[in-house]
Amino acid sequence: MATRAQQLRGATPSQTVGPFFRFGLEWMARVTRSPSGAPVVVTGTVSDGDRRPVTDAMLETWQADGEGRFGEWGFARCLTDADGRYRLSTVKPGSVPAADGTPQAPHIDVSVFARGLLQRLVTRIYFPDEAEANDADPVLSSIADPVARASLVAAAADGDLRFDVRLQGDEETAFFAF
Repeated sequence: MATRAQQLRGATPSQTVGPFFRFGLEWMARVTRSPSGAPVVVTGTVSDGDRRPVTDAMLETWQADGEGRFGEWGFARCLTDADGRYRLSTVKPGSVPAADGTPQAPHIDVSVFARGLLQRLVTRIYFPDEAEANDADPVLSSIADPVARASLVAAAADGDLRFDVRLQGDEETAFFAF
């Protein structure tokens, strides 16, 4: 039911998110180390449907520690640079249970905010060395399209992990409704 203010003025129109001001967010673009878990660095780019870098995107991440426990340390924000690149320095999370108790593969939850989006986009980063757990993961295995499913698994790259976010196009990253 509409509130009195909405009846009088109409609903407030949607606004796009961003642009983000670096001077207001730089201090938040670091990750606090977890009490447990192997260090891992995830790098990548955020690009639009024409493969142009998105230079003012922000990625928010949330994850468990190496033993599958959540805590305040598990939240981080990463800003993209002038080339659309980001860098997340964290730890590899452990497995956490799904709502039904089924174990989920280790993953990092990601929200993408960028200019032109009316709401955040939600995705996950899975680990390439967890093939068996990834195959059994209830969320990842629910994605029928193998290309979309593969878009959620990071790639090994020079000792780090590479996870590119494509907002649109043929190689669009799989995003979830929330």
